Amino acid sequence: MNYIATFHTHLSALRSCAALKSRGISGRLAPVPRRISSSCGTCVFYEGEDMALEAMDRDLEAIWRAEEGEYSCLYQSEE
Repeated sequence: MNYIATFHTHLSALRSCAALKSRGISGRLAPVPRRISSSCGTCVFYEGEDMALEAMDRDLEAIWRAEEGEYSCLYQSEE
């Protein structure tokens, strides 16, 4: 499944991308699609069997499923 993780800070996006890679999950930093967030402006696109919440930094904003240009929110942080 394709996921997009959005964050409150750019540093959290960097840390999460590195944590995903250390777990063998391919991820890449990219600008956030404006339709889903404008928070820090940086997101992580990644693929996996699950959302890999354990790899996400504490400033995670949300995790979205991305399918054929459509986005659906799967997880929203409480902060």
